[in-house]
Amino acid sequence: QVQLVESGGGLVQPGGSLRLSCAASGNPFSIYAMGWYRQAPGKQRELVATITSSGSTVYAYSVKGRFTISRDNAKNTMYLQMNSLKPEDTAVYYCNAKAKPTTWLPTNDYWGQGTQVTVSS
Repeated sequence: QVQLVESGGGLVQPGGSLRLSCAASGNPFSIYAMGWYRQAPGKQRELVATITSSGSTVYAYSVKGRFTISRDNAKNTMYLQMNSLKPEDTAVYYCNAKAKPTTWLPTNDYWGQGTQVTVSS
C-alpha cells in the first residue's frame, strides 16, 4: 500500500507564507502525477495544483503566481510553497498521488489525511 502524510499546515496571518509537504511511504513501485487539493467548510474539494513525474505543473487560477508546487522524486515527496496567503485560502489541504504500489497491482489514487491551513489576523 501507499501512504501519504502531509505536514506543514498551521495558522498564518494574511500575506504570510507556509510550506506544505507530502511524503509517500510504502516503497511504491512508481508514483506518477501528484497534486494538492483543498476543501473549505461547506464547499467542495477543489484542485490547487498538480505536478507530473517529469515536473510539468498546473495551477488553479486562484493560486497562480502565489503558490509553487514541486517534488523530489528521489524522496517520494511533494511540496507546496504558499506565499501571499489570503483568508480565502483557509481550508484543509489534501495530498493526492496516482501510484502503482507494486509491479503486479494496478495504478490507483491515494489521498493523505489532510492538513489544516488557516489564514487569519
